Amino acid sequence: MKMKLNRLQKVELRDVWSNEATDFTPWLADKENIRLLGQAIDLDLVVEGQEESVGPFRADILCRELSDDSMVLIENQLERTDHKHLGQLLTYAAGLDAVTIVWVAQRFAEEHRAALDWLNEMTSDDVALFGLEIELWKIGDSDVAPKFNVVSSPNEWTRTLKTKDKNFKHPERMEYWLAFHEYIAEHAMELKPRKADGLAALPVRVGWKKVWFKVGGYTDHDHVFTRLIGHREFVDQIVESLMKEKEAIEGEYGGTVFRKGKVGRDVIQVNRPGAIAEKDKWDEDFRWYVSTIRKLTNILGDRIEKFVMDEG
Repeated sequence: MKMKLNRLQKVELRDVWSNEATDFTPWLADKENIRLLGQAIDLDLVVEGQEESVGPFRADILCRELSDDSMVLIENQLERTDHKHLGQLLTYAAGLDAVTIVWVAQRFAEEHRAALDWLNEMTSDDVALFGLEIELWKIGDSDVAPKFNVVSSPNEWTRTLKTKDKNFKHPERMEYWLAFHEYIAEHAMELKPRKADGLAALPVRVGWKKVWFKVGGYTDHDHVFTRLIGHREFVDQIVESLMKEKEAIEGEYGGTVFRKGKVGRDVIQVNRPGAIAEKDKWDEDFRWYVSTIRKLTNILGDRIEKFVMDEG
């Protein structure tokens, strides 16, 4: 039997949102829609407000990125990009010390896309700019569905290399994480590490909401670690819930999973002997990070998803 295939139909933005400020911006600021936008650029966003003042500036939508609590400003248009909005983005980039700027529009003019690419090359590593085009589609009489297309984004790999020797107190850690990014790209594409930097530990996402892992080690420790972390107190609630299954979870893992953190709270963390400074053992670290994350994801995944659903 031949399956009948229908056709995608593009829908004009103005047919759904007649007004940018009163229709499109509130739609985009909705929890599920901002999550969809965030997925397109690999950011975990929560909305702080609409038409929010940020110092002397006012953004269409102000968000926070949950992994590091950083500021994300969103400017949106229902039309083709224009110089007025580009000027606003330039003002944000020049006037704020650390910010991610997201420009959403119906269509990007080539000169504006090129301008974002250039700005991402020239600005400091604390400023990141994304350009996204939004489309609407339907099939037959189906509901209309949005689609975000990334037309410009920071080249994190290039910018990380550029800042390696001048911005970080610990360039050896920078080299370590750059090597880890290479390992992930070759052996574990399903994992999403955050941008490489000179810090002692690096967040790695596995697709869960509000929680992720952090891997690495500190100079005063004789071990490296893989730890479950999350936004503010949310991860503490998850760990408290999982503690009720401590014996079962550690039995499945085959070793210690629950430990006491620095402030006496229970944490989920697995350790192994090692130090970032031991370059000849980096590959061993990377293999261990990946295998441990995969193992903990398999053990904790259903339990964490259930907790997130129960919490709404």
